[in-house]
Amino acid sequence: MPETTAHTTRSAFVDRELDPADGAACERAARALCTGTDDQVDSPEWVARARDAWEDLPALLRREIRRFRRHSGPHGTLVIGGLPVDQAALPPTPAIPGSVQRRAAVPAAVLTMVACGLGEPLAYLAEKSGALVQDVVPVPGQETFHGNAGSVRLSFHTENGFHPHPPDYVVFLCLRADHDRRAGMRVAGIRQALPHLTPESRQALFTPEFLTTPPPSFASEADVSRPDVEPRPVLSGAVEDPDIRMAQLVTTPLTPRAATALAEFGRACEASARTLRLTPGDLVIIDNRVTVHGRTAFHPRYDGADRWLQRTYVTTDLRRSRDHRPHDGHILTR
Repeated sequence: MPETTAHTTRSAFVDRELDPADGAACERAARALCTGTDDQVDSPEWVARARDAWEDLPALLRREIRRFRRHSGPHGTLVIGGLPVDQAALPPTPAIPGSVQRRAAVPAAVLTMVACGLGEPLAYLAEKSGALVQDVVPVPGQETFHGNAGSVRLSFHTENGFHPHPPDYVVFLCLRADHDRRAGMRVAGIRQALPHLTPESRQALFTPEFLTTPPPSFASEADVSRPDVEPRPVLSGAVEDPDIRMAQLVTTPLTPRAATALAEFGRACEASARTLRLTPGDLVIIDNRVTVHGRTAFHPRYDGADRWLQRTYVTTDLRRSRDHRPHDGHILTR
C-alpha cells in the first residue's frame, strides 16, 4: 500500500514551536545537568536532578505537556519544535547495534526532564541493555531489520504491548534528519481510526483472541527472563475511547474473526495515519495507550550524518511495576 502523504507539511503537524527565548531557557536547564559530575543518565541520582530541573523549563512547555498528560487529544501525539539538541557539539550519528546514551548531554537531558514531567522514565533490560535514553539510528547490515536499527518501512505498533507493564508514553527527540528528508514517523490514533471499524470488528478486537510476542528489538540472552505471553485483546477499556495493544509484526490473531478484525484495524490505521517528517529539535510525545506508530522507508548513507532520534519511555505509575524493578529502580528486569 502506498505511503500516506496527507498532513506531511511542517505546519500541519507541529503543535507548538518554541520561540528562541524559551529554547534558550531549555538549553540552560539541560546544560546544568551536564556538569561532568554525577552525569550518568541511568543513575537514580541524575534522574532525580532531572526531575527537579523539570520545574526550570519554560512555563509554556510545561503547560503544553501537562495538558497532553491529562488528555492526549484526537491524534494521541504532541509535537513541539525548537528544543535544543546542541547540534554544533553532536558527534557522528552512531552506527553500531544497540547504541544508547549513557552520559549526560543536552538532548538526553531534555528527554529526561520531559519524561519526568509526564511521569517517570522507564526501560527494559532486554531492550537496548536497559538504557533510559536510546538511539534510534540506521545500522549497516540491518537495513531490513524490523525495528529501530532498520531503514525499511516499519509497520504500526504500540511499544511493548506483550509486556505486563508497557510504557504509557514514548518520547522522541530528533537530533538529525535523514539526508533526503524522506524518513517519516507515521502515527495513527484510535480516536481517528475507530469510526472506520465495523461494529463486528470492534467487538472482536475487545476479545482476548490475539497473541502479541516480544519484538525483534528485545534481546534473547538466557539471563533475561521474559514475562509469560498470554492471549489479550487488541482494544480494552472504554468502548468509546479504548486503549490499544498491538504490533502488526508480532500480533497473531487466534480465530478467524480475530484475523478479519485485525486486518480491518490495520486498514483503519492506514486511513487515518499522519506522517511526521521531523527536523532537529522536534520533540514528539506519543500516547502509547491510544496511538500506534511506524516509519516510512529511507536510504541511509552511513557517513556520520544519518537520521538520529533519541527515545525514552515513560510510565505514569512507576509503582505498578514494582515487582519487575529491583531496588525500586527505573529498569524492568523481567
